[in-house]
Amino acid sequence: MPFTVAIAGFQHETNTFAPQKAELKKFIDGEGWPALTMGKDILDVFPPANIPIGGFINAATSLGMALEPIAWAAAQPSSYVTVEAFEYVAKLICDGIAALRGRIDAVYLDLHGAMVTEHFEDGEGELLRRIRAIVGPDLPVVVSLDLHCNMTEVMLREADVLIAYRTYPHLDMAVTGGRVAKHLAKLLSRERPRQAKAMRRLPFLIPLTAQCTFIEPCKSIYDRIQEMEFGGVSSMSFTPGFHPADIRECGPAVFAYADSQEAADKAADALARHITERENEFATRLLKPHEAIEEARRLITGGAKKPIVLADVQDNPGAGATCDTTGLLQAMVEAGVPDAALCLMFDPEAALAAHQAGEGSSIEFPLGGKLFAGSKPYRQRYTVAKTGDGRFLCTGPFYGGTRMNLGPMALLRCNGVDTVVSSTRVQAADKEMYRHLGIEPVQRQILGLKSTVHFRGDFTDIAHDILIVESPGAFIERAETLPYKRLRPGIKLKPLGPVHKG
Repeated sequence: MPFTVAIAGFQHETNTFAPQKAELKKFIDGEGWPALTMGKDILDVFPPANIPIGGFINAATSLGMALEPIAWAAAQPSSYVTVEAFEYVAKLICDGIAALRGRIDAVYLDLHGAMVTEHFEDGEGELLRRIRAIVGPDLPVVVSLDLHCNMTEVMLREADVLIAYRTYPHLDMAVTGGRVAKHLAKLLSRERPRQAKAMRRLPFLIPLTAQCTFIEPCKSIYDRIQEMEFGGVSSMSFTPGFHPADIRECGPAVFAYADSQEAADKAADALARHITERENEFATRLLKPHEAIEEARRLITGGAKKPIVLADVQDNPGAGATCDTTGLLQAMVEAGVPDAALCLMFDPEAALAAHQAGEGSSIEFPLGGKLFAGSKPYRQRYTVAKTGDGRFLCTGPFYGGTRMNLGPMALLRCNGVDTVVSSTRVQAADKEMYRHLGIEPVQRQILGLKSTVHFRGDFTDIAHDILIVESPGAFIERAETLPYKRLRPGIKLKPLGPVHKG
């Protein structure tokens, strides 16, 4: 008889400093992720996509497991998940598992690890606690986690194994789901005993722009992690954390699983020591919009043959920002930068106005700046260069296989700058977001992208250089400027930085 595994997912990355909460409708609609998916539909929707549960399904099926899909839901990062949203999705998952009690051999969960709700600092820990109460102490519960997980003691206690992504951009989401399936197979077959576990917290918060695994220090750190999995050590994870979460257990951690407690402790200690010794390497260079534009011009004048990418990191909806701030847009338009494009600006009103006016028309409109108090709408006369329905297939390594439905979209042109406007809030991490409105990104001199790191997966190959822009937005990259109230005292607010007093 094959082993039977219940599978489900509940994903949210919570920026507690962001202005918009994650309401139930956002999980039902998906906001750029697949919409709320139930039952057997999960087996059809996810296997083609770079999503952990899809990778788990593919690997588990090939290993001969029988799957009982329950529910999967996600929403774009934002502020707190509402009580209604959490309780609705958690009940779907818990009721589904309870109905299968006595007929399943394990539970797999596709979670993020940085969910904060209106009533729980640790959303994933609470969900795992409820599931453990249903299945009892002995049934294996295994979990895939985002690299930006804020690991908690409850999560570690209630799950048998938690395995995190190893790439940022997250190119290995499906791969991670597959790794969890293979790990579970060894537990169910008794090839490995129930694993001992160990977690170590690191003493400093890490900026997101320093977490990219394409560059140092993270590139070689993750290479080392893979090398550490041998002998009695079955799994190692390093989660650099998601710092705009005002919770006690926010921050980076390493965790290890092994056949013995001694091996788990030794591995966790070694990795934590290795990362802490490289603290000074987690540095970032942030430029104001005008500084980035001046540097881009110097690079172009110097003979750059590929686009200069300006990453508007603090308005990244993938980190809970509103995706509608206008600081970089205004600087680009007023500087008269040539042959430039900015993507994506979330403004359903502007997209609708452009569709009503029609391609080739000219409209005066206050673009963006409607959701974040630190930004104002940028009123100009824009030419409607092109419109689209927002439906397209992503082809890049991060979103690859995802069918986007961003609602009405428009390309608005002003003083040489083209702005891609959407009706859904999602970060610019796939070239198809430009191509949908007739722009071939490699042919532009300057590309503005509202993303922090995920864009690197699809844009590094066409970029002459990538400049990190610090323009006002709801995702604050400098943790030392955030007004924490719940963060534990004693942790440094940045590498080699000031200690949080609490």
